[in-house]
Amino acid sequence: MEIDFEIFSPVQQIHDKMFDDRALKVFIKRDDLIHPIISGNKWRKLKYLLKDASASGKTHLVTFGGAYSNHLLATAAAAAKFGFKATGIVRGEEVNNDTLFLCTLHGMDLIFTDRESYRNKVALFDKHFSYDQSVYFIDEGGASPLGAQGCSELVAELTENYDHIFCACGTGTTAAGIINSLAAMGSHTRFHGVPVLKNGEFLRADISKYLASPVDYDLHTDYHFGGYGKVNDDIIHFVKDFTSSTGILIEPIYTGKMLFALYDMAAKNLFVPGSKILAVHTGGLWGLLGMKDKFKK
Repeated sequence: MEIDFEIFSPVQQIHDKMFDDRALKVFIKRDDLIHPIISGNKWRKLKYLLKDASASGKTHLVTFGGAYSNHLLATAAAAAKFGFKATGIVRGEEVNNDTLFLCTLHGMDLIFTDRESYRNKVALFDKHFSYDQSVYFIDEGGASPLGAQGCSELVAELTENYDHIFCACGTGTTAAGIINSLAAMGSHTRFHGVPVLKNGEFLRADISKYLASPVDYDLHTDYHFGGYGKVNDDIIHFVKDFTSSTGILIEPIYTGKMLFALYDMAAKNLFVPGSKILAVHTGGLWGLLGMKDKFKK
């Protein structure tokens, strides 16, 4: 089956009095609209991995993630859509939740493993599938040069130039793809990555693995809210306010933290008046399913 479909990811302006007062024009790239489940950078990172699997004659995708992993769910849906078998190796004890239910509904088999064993994904893959030549390894989050290649295509879709591009960072794959594309075009756009993990400066090494050449960019490491998957009242209130005032649904793990950083920096007058800023909505909205209790406060 041809592994491709038309990208629908419009750019919309975010209207806010704070931006108007500072003469800023802020826009959002709606990658969350690409597909209801295989959305955002999940589709972009999987695109060329699935093409490679198909070209290599592989029929079974094996990947990794936590119990609420957007990547696991996206891979399950992509496998179903394009005719692959899929297995997800899940970090931690066996649980039942909404995300894993949707994974299995799409036909994905699940293997739960202890957190220590999970650290060595290649060893886990070999333990369960070294005998099977039909199996294709996809790293957690789709982290890979092919994943970065897919993410790089976002820039070519833009019809206007921006002074700044903001994107949440988890594995660094999406950031590397965007940075590579900006550099190849000779763009003067400044890239800003917002790590969603604590002590996120380590992501520079992960991003560098996928860069075509050294490029200067910014990592804003103070917006992790305690670490990956961690939230507090500030980010929860921000997500509620942003969603209710714009009609654009976001979550507090990735896009919410990135937008919080952008708003905070704007409030501190860190952008030159007249700047045009693009925020990338990287999807992952199904992660909200694991955080419903956080929004009841």
